[in-house]
Amino acid sequence: MSLPDDLVDRDLFAAQLNDIYGIDKAAHIIGLLSKDHTRAYWHNPLRPGATLTVGERVVGLDGVRQVSYEIALSAETQATSGQIYLQNPSSLLAVRVLDPQADEEILDLAAAPGGKTLAIAAAMGNTGRIAAVEVVAGRFHRLRANLERCGVTNVEFYLKDGRSVGRAVPERFDRVLLDAPCSSQARMRWDAPATYTHWSSRKVKESQRKQKSLLRSAYAALKPGGVLVYCTCAFSVEENELVVNHLLQRSEAQLLGVDAAIDNILPGLTQWRGRSLHADLDRSIRVIPDGLWDGFYLARIQKPA
Repeated sequence: MSLPDDLVDRDLFAAQLNDIYGIDKAAHIIGLLSKDHTRAYWHNPLRPGATLTVGERVVGLDGVRQVSYEIALSAETQATSGQIYLQNPSSLLAVRVLDPQADEEILDLAAAPGGKTLAIAAAMGNTGRIAAVEVVAGRFHRLRANLERCGVTNVEFYLKDGRSVGRAVPERFDRVLLDAPCSSQARMRWDAPATYTHWSSRKVKESQRKQKSLLRSAYAALKPGGVLVYCTCAFSVEENELVVNHLLQRSEAQLLGVDAAIDNILPGLTQWRGRSLHADLDRSIRVIPDGLWDGFYLARIQKPA
């Protein structure tokens, strides 16, 4: 599968994938972006009563099922009522790695549209407190409506730039999730130009600047001994390992291992185009897209006690 002619910086995109994954795997990934293949859903315990069990179980994620993309799950009454929730397994993996516990105080620093916030609230049984931060007004209001529809009651919403949160409430939260705004390379679909025509090397650089600031803020808001999960749906090293490397060089942050019981993962890179990065970056992971799982990067970070 070749890249579409209207993709800005086509050669750069292909070269990045080749350098990260190797030529054969990169070509396979590019082919997968030609269309959506399968989708996943899970039962929301905050809206009990879901009975839908169509589809196969997703390996590595208990309680999650996958179905063909042709099955219109979004039209299901149980979806519109919030009893089931459609979500990519890669996004759910981030919450499983965060491992939220009952009665904790947790920060979701770039929360919209709210799928991960919902999964955190479900894991906590609506106990404790989640601070959900979103800077874009339209996305903020959709976030609130989405979580209210799904029965979430332990969230306080903040229409705020996440880059200022660490200064405002330093060392407050037991856990922090930062699913950082990114260039969204893993969500490109060649049959939907709106998903990729925005992408360029400039977009990657702009995203990286924001991600570094957000990650510093997230780390500042984390309690000593607390855990922070940083993730993106980008392939680029600039938005993933280099962002985490930036934090490791400027703080006492420690990378923890990621326990993911799936086959389609690779360790994070510790070398990039002749540059040595922090040796512990191989404790982070890259989820390789496979038609169900979106491409994803995930790092689990702890602030020393």
